[in-house]
Amino acid sequence: MTQHHDHSPDPVIAAMIDVGEGAGTRGVAEQVVSGLIESGWSVATAESVTGGGVCAALTDIPGSSSCVRGGVVSYSTQIKRSVLNVDGDLLRRRGAVDAEVAEQMARGVAVVLGADCAIATTGSAGPDPAPGGTETGSVPPGTIFIAVHTPATTWVEHLSLRGDRARIRSDTVAAALQALRRSLHS
Repeated sequence: MTQHHDHSPDPVIAAMIDVGEGAGTRGVAEQVVSGLIESGWSVATAESVTGGGVCAALTDIPGSSSCVRGGVVSYSTQIKRSVLNVDGDLLRRRGAVDAEVAEQMARGVAVVLGADCAIATTGSAGPDPAPGGTETGSVPPGTIFIAVHTPATTWVEHLSLRGDRARIRSDTVAAALQALRRSLHS
C-alpha cells in the first residue's frame, strides 16, 4: 500500500529537508550511498523536475557505482509512458504532476533498471504553472511529488516549495535524498 505525506510551504519544512546545495545535500547523498551499500540494495532514479540532479548527487559520491544502477530523465509525458510504463490514461486525466504518476515512475524505473530501490521526482519548477490533465487544473510552481520505492514499501511525499526555478529544483533534489535516507533508516 502506498503512503502519502503532505508538507506545507512552511519555512520549518524547508529546514527539515535540508534545502539547498552544498555540504548538506552532499552529506545526505553520502548517507544514502552508505545506507544502500550496508543494506546490499541498489537504487535507480526517475526524474522529471530535477532533470537528473538526484542521480548526479548520488554519483558524485565515491563508491556509488556499487549501488547506483542509473537514472532516467523522463521530462516528457511520452517518456514517462514509453520508458517507465506510467499509465497513459492517468497522464491524460491527472497530468504529469501527480502523486500516482510519481509512484508509477518509481516502480517503473526500478523494473527497467533492475534496482531494489527507486526515487522519482515530478513537479512544477515554474516560473509558469505546469499543465494539468483533463481532471485537474494547471499546477502552480513549487508543487512537487517525490516517490520512494524500497523492497519494503512505496510512498509518495507532496511538497509545496517556494523560490525561483533553480531554488525549487535544488530543494527538490535535497528533499528527494532526505526521503530516500529516511526510508533506508526506517
